Amino acid sequence: MVGGNCTEVTEFILGGFTDHPDIEVLLFMVFLVIYIITLLGNLGMIMLVRIDPRLHTPMYYFLGNLAFVDLCYATVVAPKMLVDLLAERKAISYTGCAAQICVFCMLIVTECFLLAAMAYDRYVAICNPLLYRVVMCPRLCVQLMAASFLAGCVNSMAQTTGMLTLTFCGANVIDLFFCDISPLLSLAHSDSSINHVVLIAVTYLTGVFSGLIVLISYVFILNAILRIRSAEGRLRAFSTCTSHLTAVTIFYGSGLFIYLQPNTKYSRQQDKVVSVFYTVVTPMLNPLIYSLRNKEVKDALRRAIERKTFSPGLNS
Repeated sequence: MVGGNCTEVTEFILGGFTDHPDIEVLLFMVFLVIYIITLLGNLGMIMLVRIDPRLHTPMYYFLGNLAFVDLCYATVVAPKMLVDLLAERKAISYTGCAAQICVFCMLIVTECFLLAAMAYDRYVAICNPLLYRVVMCPRLCVQLMAASFLAGCVNSMAQTTGMLTLTFCGANVIDLFFCDISPLLSLAHSDSSINHVVLIAVTYLTGVFSGLIVLISYVFILNAILRIRSAEGRLRAFSTCTSHLTAVTIFYGSGLFIYLQPNTKYSRQQDKVVSVFYTVVTPMLNPLIYSLRNKEVKDALRRAIERKTFSPGLNS
């Protein structure tokens, strides 16, 4: 018991998208297709980077890890969301909610810094091409990847520990389709002002620091591209960055929109749309963006298909 006659919350009810069964079935079909494409696209990217020697470069090392992070954080949200779309009662236990927040907070910050590391990789490749192999050595790539995961773990520990210190009593409806820290804080029975400060501070620090790395990298990249004399050379150099720039714009834009806007009823309706975009749609788009706009990935995919097609004949 908490505070007299108030019973402590042991589960949360997720608001979902709509109360109309027909629309929920339609959304289930749409999101199921998106999740299947996400699984196939990201697993395919991971396998392609692993089996093709020509993709054993720093850029594709980061891309393989990006596919892994996207695969994981889509899986944290999508399966539960799909089940709830067909369920009459959309409930998640307190422990399940804490676990979802823990993993999600780790992965989203990891992706922020991973995208920043990929921007730095493009900066070195375009601005210092002769030193690229020396600067972006395997040791540095592993260190950048480890630092990204470490930043994610620190954020996860801060947000999850903060949640576990709060008391939830009475109100237990989260007006979203998954457990996110921002709407959860508004349900706390105890004082959550420190948690709000931590959330905003982490959002600004993560967004500003990793965003500055991306911005500064692309300022130097743009300056280097503009110094290239031939139009063909400028186009070729810029084409190596367009996929990453597209992914960064989608991810940072939707993420900052969610966590830095006022907490109002109207904004919560917007949150659902934008949250779908960066938790479900973006992990599907990233492998498509990097494969459809990248000649090396398309060539590697073609070689993998050819090996699969002709290997049975060679073995017989």
